[in-house]
Amino acid sequence: MIRALLYLQYHSFRNRLISRFKRLRQPKYLFGALAGGIYFYFYFFRYMVRGFGSGHLPENPLASYSSLFASFAALILFIVVTLAWIIPHERAALTFSEAEVAFLFPAPVTRRTLIHFKLIRSQLSIFITTFFLTLVSRRFGGHPFLHAVGWWLILSTLNLHFMGSSFMRTILLDHGISNRLRRVLMAALVATAGISIWLWVRKTLPVLTSADTANFASFASYAESVLNTGPALYLLYPFRLVLGPFFAPDTPAFLAVITPALLIFVLHYLWVVFSDVAFEEASLEASQRHAARVAAIRSGNWQAAHQDHKVRREWFKLAATGPAALALMWKNLIGVARVFSIRFWLMFSILVLFCIGFIGEIGRLQNVSLMVAISVASVVGYSLLLGPQFLRLDFRHDLPMADILKTFPMRGWQIVLGEILAPMVVLAGFQWLLLIVGLGLVLVAPGKHDPWAIVIGLSALFVLPVLDIIMFVIPNAAVLLFPSWVQAGKDGPRGIEATGQRVIFAVGQLLVMLVTLLPVTIAFMVTYFPLKFILGPYVPVIFGALAATLILVVEAALGVWWLGRIFERFDVTEEPSS
Repeated sequence: MIRALLYLQYHSFRNRLISRFKRLRQPKYLFGALAGGIYFYFYFFRYMVRGFGSGHLPENPLASYSSLFASFAALILFIVVTLAWIIPHERAALTFSEAEVAFLFPAPVTRRTLIHFKLIRSQLSIFITTFFLTLVSRRFGGHPFLHAVGWWLILSTLNLHFMGSSFMRTILLDHGISNRLRRVLMAALVATAGISIWLWVRKTLPVLTSADTANFASFASYAESVLNTGPALYLLYPFRLVLGPFFAPDTPAFLAVITPALLIFVLHYLWVVFSDVAFEEASLEASQRHAARVAAIRSGNWQAAHQDHKVRREWFKLAATGPAALALMWKNLIGVARVFSIRFWLMFSILVLFCIGFIGEIGRLQNVSLMVAISVASVVGYSLLLGPQFLRLDFRHDLPMADILKTFPMRGWQIVLGEILAPMVVLAGFQWLLLIVGLGLVLVAPGKHDPWAIVIGLSALFVLPVLDIIMFVIPNAAVLLFPSWVQAGKDGPRGIEATGQRVIFAVGQLLVMLVTLLPVTIAFMVTYFPLKFILGPYVPVIFGALAATLILVVEAALGVWWLGRIFERFDVTEEPSS
């Protein structure tokens, strides 16, 4: 039977490639493929081509910190595995296509054979991911073959662990332990372990001194000692074994660490294969949901493709009368709750409290305010770029309902404002929480406070919400101007051409953002530098930020008005198509 299943997998892959080549006849996929090819060459393949004929491997500039990176990688792997036992809530489900369900489930095929089929099928995506990750990691030096084997072991072991943990959840459900009870038990277990580990850490954590932050090398040495003492040494040990082959500097070291990594992989394989769990019913339900989503997408009903049929609690009570845009904001906030739920904010608050406690423990450090300011600024900066890509509950989600939106007794700019407000509020709330926590840590930290961190943080509190509106206006303008290029959801187009489409949009959005920020920067400089000679270097930052905010408000208002005019002339027959 395995030969027949391999035959099925081969022809499925072959037909998928043929269909992707055929759709290159459409200009949007052709230009996307060209842009994607250029992107993959400059980001991945040029490092491989550069290595041909060189006769030696590139030198690793970060080789002296490989032990620190291995410890941090083990910590990240530990967090990922822990979250896999807490967050997921579905039963064990090996998703099959409609044809596979129709032919394989009634066939004389054992569950173990079906599991082997899914494991073999998952290896294709693992091999492709391993290939690209190896190209990325090769630029930092090391042998590409050792990196490839290391990546394959990490990804394959994680895939087996996720599958095994889903089987365990099914067994718990079959024994009457609900998802809610499982979460409560896991949360209690994690809390108990966390408190115990925290008490252990307080006794074993090395004292952080000013000498440990004199430069990056000394701080890296301190961080490595933290991750190799106390409970971290034992908690991260199995994850270090899995990561060992990837971080091996040469072949002898690789051969010395490959055996325990393979042993962990084999144990996971035996755990999955010999799990006595009935996954057919859950797999059938998951396959039916997937087929329904695909059918909805092919028919143009993108809204039904993302409907989860679960009633969500509204963020606030909607009054009978009020601003019309507020109703659309209320509706989209309910959709945002699928990700930013109460559980998310609770976990995020716990993480923030942990960070505050950790910084309190190392409060003897005098320049802790600088470290906090740099960290908060980095996260806020990334949120401006990545936030609009993840929070897509605007026209990128509601465009298939444009015909219904046009029937509302609302002006175009009101509809645009209502669509943009919900993701903007969530992103701005996230940024405000970071800034408030960062400012609080800077103010309560002992020693000399950095005034630049304080004035910049206060200025960002009123600059960021308006800037967020502009950051959402740009992608929504792209959606209304180029509706046929829209990619909605995980069931949308994939491949190099789809990546190229995203690259084209990303470059266009970046250029528009730079042009938008040019008058804002001029307004800040014109206000700041004259006042600097009168009020000193710090206070004028706030006045400059107010001037920049005023320009941002004008630009945001013009953007919303212009986008409303475009929506009023929008042709509802130009729906996104894959």
